[in-house]
Amino acid sequence: MIHLDKALGVHPEVVQFRLDRAAVLSSNIANVDTPNYKAMDLTFNAVLSGIGSTKAWAMDSSMQYRIPVQRTRDGNTVELETEQARFAKNVMDYHQSLAFLQSKINGLKSAIKGQ
Repeated sequence: MIHLDKALGVHPEVVQFRLDRAAVLSSNIANVDTPNYKAMDLTFNAVLSGIGSTKAWAMDSSMQYRIPVQRTRDGNTVELETEQARFAKNVMDYHQSLAFLQSKINGLKSAIKGQ
């Protein structure tokens, strides 16, 4: 019997994290001119715990405020260039996470077909 949670590992959670982070970063970009808006970001740690057949992934994500390099008069902490660069890197990471997930799914399909 195949357990999809075990077979796919942490990849579905990482894809969801990338989607959530894209929403936070795009919100920062959208609020670049909003007075007193505080830029935020999501971070995560994935930890493999256990040994043998009891291995389990644990993911911890947390929202954090970003400290700006240079302060603004209106209290907004969004630095547009930084946000755009982080958003672009997150998009690349998202595509990489999807590729890993697709690879896992293709492996499962091959195993089911007996190939």
